[in-house]
Amino acid sequence: MATIHFKGKSYVQNHHLTLKYHHLVPNPVASLTDKISLHDNLIIHGDNLLALKALLPTYAGKVKCVYIDPPYNTGNEGWIYNDNVNSPMMQEWLKANQPIDKEDLARHEKWLCMMMPRLKLLRELLRDDGVIFISIDNNEVHRLRMLMDEIFDENNFIATIIWQKKQSPQNDATYLSDMHDYVLIYAKKAKETKNDPDGWERNLLPRSQEQEERYSNPDNDPRGTWTSVDYTCNKSVDERPNLYYPILNPVIGKEVYPSRSNVWRFDTNRHLKNEQENRVWWSGGIPRLKRFRSEVREGVVPSTWWDRKFAGDNQKARREIKKLFEELDNPFDSPKPVSLLKLIFKIATEDDSIILDSFAGSGTTAHAVSSLNQEDGGNRQFILVEMENYADSLTAERVRRVIQGVPNAKDKTLKDGLGGSFSFFELGDPIEMQAILEGNSLPAYEDLARYVFYTATGDEFDLTKVEVDRYFIGESNDFEVYLLYQPDLNYLRSTALDLGKAEKLGLPKPNSKKRLFFAPMKYLDIDTLERYRIEYCQLPFEIYKFKE
Repeated sequence: MATIHFKGKSYVQNHHLTLKYHHLVPNPVASLTDKISLHDNLIIHGDNLLALKALLPTYAGKVKCVYIDPPYNTGNEGWIYNDNVNSPMMQEWLKANQPIDKEDLARHEKWLCMMMPRLKLLRELLRDDGVIFISIDNNEVHRLRMLMDEIFDENNFIATIIWQKKQSPQNDATYLSDMHDYVLIYAKKAKETKNDPDGWERNLLPRSQEQEERYSNPDNDPRGTWTSVDYTCNKSVDERPNLYYPILNPVIGKEVYPSRSNVWRFDTNRHLKNEQENRVWWSGGIPRLKRFRSEVREGVVPSTWWDRKFAGDNQKARREIKKLFEELDNPFDSPKPVSLLKLIFKIATEDDSIILDSFAGSGTTAHAVSSLNQEDGGNRQFILVEMENYADSLTAERVRRVIQGVPNAKDKTLKDGLGGSFSFFELGDPIEMQAILEGNSLPAYEDLARYVFYTATGDEFDLTKVEVDRYFIGESNDFEVYLLYQPDLNYLRSTALDLGKAEKLGLPKPNSKKRLFFAPMKYLDIDTLERYRIEYCQLPFEIYKFKE
């Protein structure tokens, strides 16, 4: 398997495993909903590395599509490496607390150290049939390819899209005018064959109006509109001698041969069938094949070249933001247009998919998801993460205006709004398991239940399944999970799993699941535990025991 080596890699390649889970604290004022929920559209303000970790208990293996637009590391963006990794070199980077510029000789290593743990968490959040799209430019595309080959496996590389980001070249460029960015695509699991039922399935793009207008019906064929395609192929007479033969032109009554370098596409038998079915159209003295609109599959296979007329450009994106924020002057240098992201989501998602953007910036992902939902009646869900202080004032505010509408807008859709809701969360304090014994910052029952359940099983925690009276917090394929807990130090010091609590569960049925019971202590012997199929887990030390 391909690997990439860089300074600091040994310290960050498993850094995501050492991160503490953090609370996600609802912010009712910033939310646009009457009922805040982690299952709503989400906007999260906080460090995206910690936020991605905090999303795991609820969204691990649930996200269909990830789109991210990370720092391009041009040396002009002013991003700062701030991951608190336990290594002397990383601590020196943290102490410096300086924006990374072109003079920073370690800027490529810092960028890779920043990206690696985030990409690993994003992979955990993806469904098995999920896919990730990453915008990037020439500064890091080659290093990103190598990093993605290692994390996602080179066999899961799908394509690199070339996106035309500018309308006009820069005449003052030192060498060549940079006109494009890249979008890398990796599946969590690519199809091994075209008909493989497993793995990411890309969608076809709808035909454009221009493509539809290519079909007409000049001969009033009862089969409907059609277009004509070349009757020759790219083989020579030496390669395909059976495809070099004369065809009678019925208009002028003369035989026509193909060129010796490009023979006919069909043999004589197939050509005769085409004539019998009125599929040969003579144009300019040469035959062409009629291709009927009714026989063409709905949609177009996406290509890797996306020009600005097809996908929009940076200038269009800036205009979109200006229409929403007339009071601001270009708050973002190089935002992505809504049309670009809508194309990505059309290719990548179903109408009920979860879409995650952990470098949310101007909030274009939420805008694109909302627009696409209105367009096709879908119910896609977006999750945005933004660490900067403008997460509420710009990122979320854009989404509010897109949803509710802009009263003075000239565009009717923008004026009316797209509808929808979102819940806004702040990244809170870490859930410190040791604090349970120290009586410090005790987490709420729901928060600890989510943490315990995911860490023990690796499955999503469902709050609706919790039955506090019988300590039940959920079940996985292998276990029923129970939690004896209250956020009260005296309770934790005096409460234990005893016979009464075991009897409350009842004797298990034959071949039933094992019961994981998390409690501060126990007053049951081994025989009783086995009789009730209970595996006791003492808080806080044993919660990792069953992860594998």
